[in-house]
Amino acid sequence: MKKFALLISAALVTSTLTLASPLAQAKLPFSIGSQEMPSLAPMLEKTTPAVVSISVKGTHEVQQRGVPDAFRFFFGNPRQQPQERPFRGLGSGVIINADKGYVVTNNHVVADADEIMVTLKDGRQLEATKLGSDKDSDIALLQIEAKNLTEIELADSDELRVGDFTVAIGSPFGLGQTVTSGIVSALGRSGLNIENFEDFIQTDAAINSGNSGGALVNLRGELIGINTAILGPNGGNVGIGFAIPSNMMRNLVTQIIEFGEVRRGVLGVTGLSVNGEIAKAMELETNQGGFVEQVAKDSAAEEAGIKAGDVITKVNGKRIKSFSELRGKIGSIGAGKEVDITVITREGKERTYTATLKKPESPKLEAVKLHDMLDGANLENQADGKGVVVTAVEEDSAAQYIGLQPDDIIIGVNRTQISNLGELRDYFQNRTGLFALNVLRGNQTVYLMLR
Repeated sequence: MKKFALLISAALVTSTLTLASPLAQAKLPFSIGSQEMPSLAPMLEKTTPAVVSISVKGTHEVQQRGVPDAFRFFFGNPRQQPQERPFRGLGSGVIINADKGYVVTNNHVVADADEIMVTLKDGRQLEATKLGSDKDSDIALLQIEAKNLTEIELADSDELRVGDFTVAIGSPFGLGQTVTSGIVSALGRSGLNIENFEDFIQTDAAINSGNSGGALVNLRGELIGINTAILGPNGGNVGIGFAIPSNMMRNLVTQIIEFGEVRRGVLGVTGLSVNGEIAKAMELETNQGGFVEQVAKDSAAEEAGIKAGDVITKVNGKRIKSFSELRGKIGSIGAGKEVDITVITREGKERTYTATLKKPESPKLEAVKLHDMLDGANLENQADGKGVVVTAVEEDSAAQYIGLQPDDIIIGVNRTQISNLGELRDYFQNRTGLFALNVLRGNQTVYLMLR
């Protein structure tokens, strides 16, 4: 069995196949009767209402088995046709914005789901809408409509240290909300082949199936990570769990809210992780970091001054240990953002460059559906934040039918001003009827009708 064959998501799947409340400090000691004892209960009483249970329904595409040789005489050798089969799944989520009803979970919890139900700690059950997701980092953003929600405070996960106490909150095996505790066992875990962009917190707080998307918090009740996967035989916990850092999640969710998708930035370097062997061969003064083998032409790295042979040691002042960790951190930062890259040059000098990340040439983006009549239009935010620009329109598409043209700028719907894709998405949500799309075309303003 391969080393990571036992890595599994912390979601439980069954089927026919089968920002700003006061910090809730942990109080030590806590008085029980006349005896004082340590307890996390005061912190958890204020934090656990922000953690929800998620149940999903949907269908999977599965390939039918081929026709056995003995029967091909009768049936021939037809193509295998995919078959739709229903599934149900369970997971967890975290409310990060009570006013907006934003709930963060793992992409694998809600992928392919036709129905997403969120159950609050107080028993309320609410249908959720998926606003966007990112398969490569396993993050999804949902939205629910309810009053009196509790949100969780976000910690700066870059400030974590190995040995810091952790508390995992989720709904394992559909039992209902469960709390476990442990410590940060390791930071910057990558190369596990769970996701394309990995920068995990490792913890020994018990995480089991159904905990996916749940909260990993510190003793102040602040969110430090989103529980994602475990390493263990038969799906059982052996004290090795992994969580997506809160800073990485925050970067990705911010993009989903603004654009309806993750617009991942690219530095434009290839390389490998520094180890003792590489350090000796290249006469490096460090045994950790990302060794740059090649810098892409016209990339953000080349424009910033990074060269092949440099060793990247820090991103925005935070030390990195490997090339995989570098990839994970850069992968959560959006295109167009500036990032400080610290390197040890080929001459052994430490230098810091500021790079502006670029869009990938072949982005893998999961866009949010805005409106049926906008299908076929490629939409992007204006650089000045004053509308949504139409960069292309497909032939014979719904967008072409209503009259959208390349270089049109959508600046409003009906009498509501629109500044970006996020606002455009929010406007159409839960609204039906006739819409007047306010479009700036050259020096003219036109209105296009959507129904």
